[in-house]
Amino acid sequence: MALQIGQQAPDFTLPASNGEMVSLSDFRGKHVVLYFYPKDMTPGCTTEACDFRDHYEQFAKLDTVILGVSTDPLERHKKFIEKYELPFLLLADEHHKVAEMYGVWKLKKNFGKEYMGIERSTFIIDRDGKLVKEWRGVKVKGHVEEALEYISKNLH
Repeated sequence: MALQIGQQAPDFTLPASNGEMVSLSDFRGKHVVLYFYPKDMTPGCTTEACDFRDHYEQFAKLDTVILGVSTDPLERHKKFIEKYELPFLLLADEHHKVAEMYGVWKLKKNFGKEYMGIERSTFIIDRDGKLVKEWRGVKVKGHVEEALEYISKNLH
């Protein structure tokens, strides 16, 4: 079933880069930027993570938590965080269950090969846990600014 804007965002619990199990519902009362990305340490994903890092304070001022999700294991997440000084949690969805819940686990093509992977996507969830905005098939350039602008104009 496809996600609908205005419905409750599906709750989940995943291991997080801080060593804890984290649930989406832990962040009720705050806005959440839930972003799915294909792989730690790759160029597009690094640019996106660093853009979120560079705007982290502005999101925090808008009472917004950033959560990054990929199928990478925690060890790889920790290296990614250390290398780029990322100030937000990365969640390990190694069995792509949450990616499937959000409809971002897709057949991808690269250099003539087909494989399953995460389609870069971002979801904005409001203080009550409702899905209020989504971007699928995200192009990295300018995306973080667009998400920040949406929150500042629509959710304050």
